Amino acid sequence: MTSYVMAAAKLPQQVLEVLFSYLDISDLRNCSLVCKNWYEYLNDENNDVWRFHCVRKLAEEALKSDILRNVPTYKAKLRAFYHAWNPNDCSRNIYVKSNGFTVHRNPVAQSTDGARGKIGFKAGRHCWEVWWEGPLGTVAVIGLATEDAPMQCHGYVSLLGGNENTWGWNLVDNHLFHNGDSQGNYPTLNNAPKYQCYGEQISFLDWMTTYCVAFRGLPDKPLYPSVSAVYGNTEISMVYLGPPLDG
Repeated sequence: MTSYVMAAAKLPQQVLEVLFSYLDISDLRNCSLVCKNWYEYLNDENNDVWRFHCVRKLAEEALKSDILRNVPTYKAKLRAFYHAWNPNDCSRNIYVKSNGFTVHRNPVAQSTDGARGKIGFKAGRHCWEVWWEGPLGTVAVIGLATEDAPMQCHGYVSLLGGNENTWGWNLVDNHLFHNGDSQGNYPTLNNAPKYQCYGEQISFLDWMTTYCVAFRGLPDKPLYPSVSAVYGNTEISMVYLGPPLDG
């Protein structure tokens, strides 16, 4: 260990707090690799560094609302924000609200409109929590899409699942869709607040039960959590929870 690293390892927590608070989030991971002392400090997901970055990045509205009630630590809340809806990757008839976690569909006739998350995944197990507020309309779909899948089309259709680059579950009739074809019925419940993606398959869940695998054979490319809606003033919130609780 060089003398510089040895000196850094002895810095008191008060100094680390000030130092890390001025760094970018991307730099903090590298800092955690410097020494055991820095790793242990940054591994505390509720310390003042993560609180500072959380307050700086997230809207006060989000921090005070119930939308992050299942995200217990400051670091987890920050991670959820970086995985939330992408305001630059949604239909022109949809906008991301000031809380950063909710999309609003404007009342536009004869249009199906979608939104995509900021980060896609090719591997691992990932769980999101989704709230659908307002009527479902004739078509209301949650699922996955590649980065080049369209997020708007004419008419009222299953935008997610309507082509080879999307996989969707229509909450109205409980049908699964991919490449324009129905893949059959999916659980009899009308809605599911969570779904998870694992490797080459996707499953949907309610609060207590994994329904079963919905799609298999997903491609080896980044897939993004997505939604599509047709009903005016519909609002959909999404919070990334990380790996599912079953491991």
